[in-house]
Amino acid sequence: MAPDPVERPSDRSEGPDPREPIALLFRDLRTSPRGLSEREAARRQAVYGPNTLARRGGRRWPRELAQQFTHPLAVLLALAAVLAAVSGAPALAVAIVAVILLNAALAFVQEQQAERAVEALAAFLPEAAAVVRDGVQRDVPARSLVPGDVLVVEEGERISADARLLSGGVEVDLSALTGESVPVFRSADQVDAEGSLLDARDLLFSGTTCTGGQARAVVTTTGMHTELGRIAALSQRTRREESPLERQVKRAARLIAVVAVGVGLAFLPIGLAAGLSLAAAVSFAIGLLVANVPEGLLPTITLALASGARDLARRGAVVKRLSAVETLGSTTVVCTDKTGTLTENRMLVTTVWTPGGERTVDAPAEAPRQVLLLAGAAAACTTAHPAAGHGDPTEVALLALADRLGVPCPPERRDLDRRAVFRFDPRIKLMTTADAVDGTVVLHTKGAPEEVLAHASRLLDHEAERALAPDDRTAVVGAVAALAARGLRVLAVARRVLPPGEPPPARREEAERELCLVGLIAMADPARPEVADAIGLAHRAGITVHVVTGDNGLTAAAIAAQVGIGNRGSRIVTGTELAAMSETELDALLARGEEVIFARTSPEAKLRIADALRAEGHTVAMTGDGVNDAPALRRADIGVAMGRSGTDVARESATMVLTDDNFATIVAAVEAGRRTYDNIRKFIVYIFTHAVPEVVPFLVFALAGGAVPLPLTVMQILAVDLGTDTLPALALGRERAEPGLMDRPPRPRDERVIQPAMLARAWGFLGLISAALVMAGFLFTLTVGGWHPGDPTGPGTALHLTYQQATTVTWLGIVACQIGTAFAARTDRASLRSIGILSNPRLLGGIGFSLAFAAAIVYLPPLHRVFGTAALTPGQLAVVVPFPFVVWGADELRRALVRRRAARHVAPAAVAPVPVRQSTESSGHHPLAVLLARHGWSAHRLTHALGVSEESADEIVARARRIAAEHGRRAP
Repeated sequence: MAPDPVERPSDRSEGPDPREPIALLFRDLRTSPRGLSEREAARRQAVYGPNTLARRGGRRWPRELAQQFTHPLAVLLALAAVLAAVSGAPALAVAIVAVILLNAALAFVQEQQAERAVEALAAFLPEAAAVVRDGVQRDVPARSLVPGDVLVVEEGERISADARLLSGGVEVDLSALTGESVPVFRSADQVDAEGSLLDARDLLFSGTTCTGGQARAVVTTTGMHTELGRIAALSQRTRREESPLERQVKRAARLIAVVAVGVGLAFLPIGLAAGLSLAAAVSFAIGLLVANVPEGLLPTITLALASGARDLARRGAVVKRLSAVETLGSTTVVCTDKTGTLTENRMLVTTVWTPGGERTVDAPAEAPRQVLLLAGAAAACTTAHPAAGHGDPTEVALLALADRLGVPCPPERRDLDRRAVFRFDPRIKLMTTADAVDGTVVLHTKGAPEEVLAHASRLLDHEAERALAPDDRTAVVGAVAALAARGLRVLAVARRVLPPGEPPPARREEAERELCLVGLIAMADPARPEVADAIGLAHRAGITVHVVTGDNGLTAAAIAAQVGIGNRGSRIVTGTELAAMSETELDALLARGEEVIFARTSPEAKLRIADALRAEGHTVAMTGDGVNDAPALRRADIGVAMGRSGTDVARESATMVLTDDNFATIVAAVEAGRRTYDNIRKFIVYIFTHAVPEVVPFLVFALAGGAVPLPLTVMQILAVDLGTDTLPALALGRERAEPGLMDRPPRPRDERVIQPAMLARAWGFLGLISAALVMAGFLFTLTVGGWHPGDPTGPGTALHLTYQQATTVTWLGIVACQIGTAFAARTDRASLRSIGILSNPRLLGGIGFSLAFAAAIVYLPPLHRVFGTAALTPGQLAVVVPFPFVVWGADELRRALVRRRAARHVAPAAVAPVPVRQSTESSGHHPLAVLLARHGWSAHRLTHALGVSEESADEIVARARRIAAEHGRRAP
């Protein structure tokens, strides 16, 4: 039996070409303008399946939940629970099991993002659709649509499937698929047989919204075969990988397991050789296992990451996966959008250009008549309604300009005077309206300057029209390049006055010809004031920032320069050039170390860039806001979605959501991630340290052959691991950043969370000092009480109380050494004074709890029987009091020596400035012309639109090809 087509990935080759002639499309789809019959639609439903987005593999939550219990640390915790139960501590065993269940639940919830992302995609599909079946229009469930159905599309409706227009025209919001906020016009009269499907002016796509007009269309693909389904399939195939911390914790768990089991097994022959019975040797081997299993490690890591996530949320970054907090700290590359992330997403007209020259618009009283005419023409060529909250920010800025200059164009009057409108088409980047002005019809056109120039033949110069000469075109191109180089978005405005009584043109091609250029309008989307400092901080931290935008390359480069991106050299790579690059050439470009501005990029390009960077070993943070960004957001190590301007699908697919859409928040999150990672290593040192004073007493007992009584019991070990240990470790997870945190380069992606230096510090230095102190306290207490080696200390003997007090001194000594270790572990190299001795109130509170818990175990008689302790005298307490200061003081001296040694190895030298690579586009040609050639413009088109000579146009095209080729070569 053939598989259900819905379960296969989207493949356009399975259906007819939606751009073929209508007659052929009807034949291939076996349909007609009357639509399908109900019986035929039902048959096709059985073949094509429902018009829904399928989940790959269905629900697998039982298996995914079960996998949470196979994590190495979860297995170790389960072993600790079993050992606690065997050791006669059922309450502690239950507590450990509760920790296992809690951590499994947290991890399971975090791993359901893929399914939620697909559900968010499915929300873009409507529940009902209007179709023509058997020649009659009727409403049917959207899930029942099939290829060949004739779809009726009206204003305000969400489109249910990919379709080819048959009649009429509609304005469509494609932002869900393309990220472009400006609606586009689609018409059955505009046929595009080549180019991208999304740019075809006679096609509609599932998940987009009709914002105006009415049309009929024939459905070509449904469900997972649509463009929206293709994105859903990409999102499902792009699986989340383990974070660096998740991998390292598993490695650490294996290391701990090997050490614990190895020490426990090694004790058996040692104990037997020392004269112990088999039962006693096995019992003490279990004690060693318990001593080496850090029961609090996994919950401490989880809670530390959770607290880091809460801190990030307060700063405007909502992290959806706890391990992402740590991954942020290892970020080496940030790929950021421009609009709204580096800029404020607030358009404001600042400058206009006419043949009379460039001028600012902050003095309306002095504006000449042609500037007023320019502002009025631009405002007339809009569809925005600011009062109703509708409209593109660019058009809102144009209406505001007209108001400022005293030539207001209220939307109500504008719409009343309108005779025709050809809405903005992103392919040709033009919009034209026909408006009644003083009894005549005037065509107003605005759009990309190069496109307006290509359709213009005259120039309005001091209110008089004249022919547009080649020199005029050159002057306009120069003005556009100069304005764009300042980071301004530039629009050209043109018009044509029709003869009296002539009706507006019926076709766009007739309206947008023989135009008269009125002037240029430049508007600023100012850079966020805090971004420049954030970029500087990112560079200090060794992070490379690439700009990946759909905007013009010159404008993006100017904004990038304003905020400091590209100080180490930068270049612009157009979407056309990127598509022509091989994987090797792209790898070579990214390996240069320069910061690249990827202009006019597609969603697939974002995914490709993320893959290339990850293949180079980088940890990548990628921003995005549209449905089409979902695959790239999932592929990046940190997918960053915009909280204000982003779609639900982007937010579901991302790892982190910015509530303020601000780049500075990303850098703040990186800093928080580094701090969290450092803190995890601090409490790992803290937790590992006290394993040594817990193990050494067992070794002393075994090696002495029983002549020295056991200084510590299994219950006392558990009282340390799950009692006095946890709160100080959690407090270390909230420690403030050590000085110089953001002056360090990012750590390698494969760096282990547990370093040999950490183990040497924990086991070989702090642990040995602690073990020596507690054993000295134990032996001193026994000796003062009259004990000699070999004397019996069991119940009923004269020395039993002294023995219990000695074990209590051992246990309390470990707690005291923990306090010294906690203060020592607060910094890796810096002195404690540099961050403040009392600057972590949570640690002080945790130490207070540990002391209160210790006092209860030492002085509450009901607990003596449980833990084998006894009340201590003041003299015995005095033995323990210096322990914290000895441990902390010794590490303070060690860190001072490390700092002094590091200072001697730093050779003083002047820091040479990083050379900035000379722009490849520096030549006698305008950068705009070169950029257009790099976007695929031919020499003939450059000559016609920009007025350059044929020889210059050929040189520009040749230069553009050299630049594209150079991107794939490594820097010398």
